[in-house]
Amino acid sequence: MEVRREALVRALLSIEDAQMANDLLDDMCTIKEIEDMANRLTIAELLAAGKTFIDVEKATGASSATISRVNKCLKHGRGYRRVIDRMNEAEPGE
Repeated sequence: MEVRREALVRALLSIEDAQMANDLLDDMCTIKEIEDMANRLTIAELLAAGKTFIDVEKATGASSATISRVNKCLKHGRGYRRVIDRMNEAEPGE
């Protein structure tokens, strides 16, 4: 399992631009999986911006369990926070 995860990480690191990222997502994931991942990122962004669980639930339609899981990852993990910070840094001049 670890070997497959490492291969996936290498594949993600090889992405050169948005089109390549979209192409890989389309090839690897179902539409529902992409929607779910995008929704989780939106949840993380809203929570990081200080929105309440109720606000996030209304904005995304996500279950309280999903919001709680994302919140836990946002607080104790490193992935969401780093990505959100990098996205926010890139926004002004894009």
